[in-house]
Amino acid sequence: MKKTVVIGASENPERYAFKAMTSLKKHGHEVIGLGLKEGEVAGSMILTGKPELSGIDTVTLYIGPAKHPEWMDYLIGLKPKRIIFNPGTENDEFASKASKQGIECIEACTLVMLSIGNF
Repeated sequence: MKKTVVIGASENPERYAFKAMTSLKKHGHEVIGLGLKEGEVAGSMILTGKPELSGIDTVTLYIGPAKHPEWMDYLIGLKPKRIIFNPGTENDEFASKASKQGIECIEACTLVMLSIGNF
């Protein structure tokens, strides 16, 4: 299974990041949430700040492009295999910078990918 970091994680069940964490967990993936407040979703921790993480397969974004500059270098530094830009998070500059580091960048919806089996 794919160790996945959810950026913009929230304990609010109305948020897509919450739904993604729940679905990722249900599909057997190891999930780490990074958000504004510590918490827990479906047994996975939501951490704050920019903790040291390793072995990351996927980063999935649920923050808008205006917040990307503060996260870009950190997320690229995690050396994930791919970054998923969910609807509303698309960012050509970020994708280009990540691609140059060998990171696959996908504009897609994590929830749809999980539901059709191509995550």
